[in-house]
Amino acid sequence: MVTAGGPPPIDSKQSFEALYKRFNHRRYVHPDPLEYLYAFEDPGEREIVGFLSSSLAYGRVTQILKSISIVLERMGPSPRSFLLSTPDRSILSCFRGFRHRFTTGEELSRMLLGLKRVLREYGSLRECFEAGLERRHETILPSLSRFVEILLDGVRSPNSLLPLPSKGSACKRLNLFLRWMVREDSVDPGGWRGVPASKLIIPLDTHMHRICRALGLTSRRQADMRTALEVTRHFRRINPGDPVRYDFSLTRLGIRRDTDLEKSLSRHFPSISPSSG
Repeated sequence: MVTAGGPPPIDSKQSFEALYKRFNHRRYVHPDPLEYLYAFEDPGEREIVGFLSSSLAYGRVTQILKSISIVLERMGPSPRSFLLSTPDRSILSCFRGFRHRFTTGEELSRMLLGLKRVLREYGSLRECFEAGLERRHETILPSLSRFVEILLDGVRSPNSLLPLPSKGSACKRLNLFLRWMVREDSVDPGGWRGVPASKLIIPLDTHMHRICRALGLTSRRQADMRTALEVTRHFRRINPGDPVRYDFSLTRLGIRRDTDLEKSLSRHFPSISPSSG
């Protein structure tokens, strides 16, 4: 048994795998913005829908799903074609008046215009991202930083949808997008086969941060990029080829009506001494 703040033993992989086996199924996805990706078989369409859905994945889940639905409805059946064929001024006009919490229609439009520039220059979001990925990199962080800078090229004002990794943000939504697009199992649809799952970073928000502190994966109190990387290193010890494998299953604990976080942690991880810290 370990105390909070210390890394879990390697043999705790059995407990994580049991949790994965129980929760990593599509019946546990709803309500989650991930469900919008399942309607798009073409990876070129899916990456656009995934980026949009993950970008708006903050706040109350009912509002998240409503906002995504509004945007996708305006973009039509092919979001990729919408971006490539719609003039910039029309994109700006299309989302005038849109608002998702503190994200404005202009911020959304500017992000979409960034995606459009990437599609025109690289052909896909995947190709742009992979262009900055090097084998020597331990994680996708350098490529992610470059990717966001390209999307923000020419945009001087801050954008609530595009946090900068260089500023220390955990970039939860961006890492969530990458999990969806890189991993491929019964929950994550995949499509980006050129990016190694071994380099992914845990999508860290306050809920996941609380779980990780309780399991002794970190003692840090800030849910920032430094903490996300620390937690990812511990998960890489447990599963070197797929450190974010357990993200979806772990985040089901404490947010579903049929689960209680502390009781669930104690039940699933008897070799670890959970403490809410």
